Amino acid sequence: MFTGIVEYIASVQNVAKAGGGLRCTINAGPLARDLKVDNSVAVNGICLTVVSRRGKNIDVVAVEETLRKTTLQHLKRGARVNLELPLRFNDRLGGHLVLGHVDAVGILTKIDQLETSTLFSVQIPAEFLDYVIPVGSIAIDGVSLTVAQMEADVVRVAIIPYTLEHTIFSSYQVGTKVNLEFDVIGKYVSRMMMHRSGGDDSHAEINVEHLREMGF
Repeated sequence: MFTGIVEYIASVQNVAKAGGGLRCTINAGPLARDLKVDNSVAVNGICLTVVSRRGKNIDVVAVEETLRKTTLQHLKRGARVNLELPLRFNDRLGGHLVLGHVDAVGILTKIDQLETSTLFSVQIPAEFLDYVIPVGSIAIDGVSLTVAQMEADVVRVAIIPYTLEHTIFSSYQVGTKVNLEFDVIGKYVSRMMMHRSGGDDSHAEINVEHLREMGF
């Protein structure tokens, strides 16, 4: 489990085919000393397992399902990626609960430079919009963010200069594809309400009365 607070911008040293998946070598910098084989690490918001370590370089493998659901299929040698180590249970939860299980890929549609922040607009696949609410949490490429605005299928997040400098957001352009993970609590609530409504694919209406009946 992670918190969506990026600890290091790492560089990809090599990307090679591994059957139907990919084996990626990443220079983890100062984080390497805390990583061993079998440990988990979040790479652009994707929870991956360390399969090898040589000095500051770690190897992680992404299988076919991971490539299908994330942007890792487009990863190239020389790319920069957000890295985060797993949460320790005695740590502060600086962002929100992030599992490293990417739900979908979004597309950056607009970048607006404001006086004190940068507003990034991301198009969300329509089937996941029920999991997004204004001022709610969302993880984009592993970065814990607050939804500033919503309009149709576009979510806008405000990035402060510090976050811009310490994540790969500074390299984004219109058209960039990003990994999205939606708030796990919202997903569980939606799932429970779906079953309560009969188990079809539509989401039941979530209101105060229903939440009270479910024990919230």
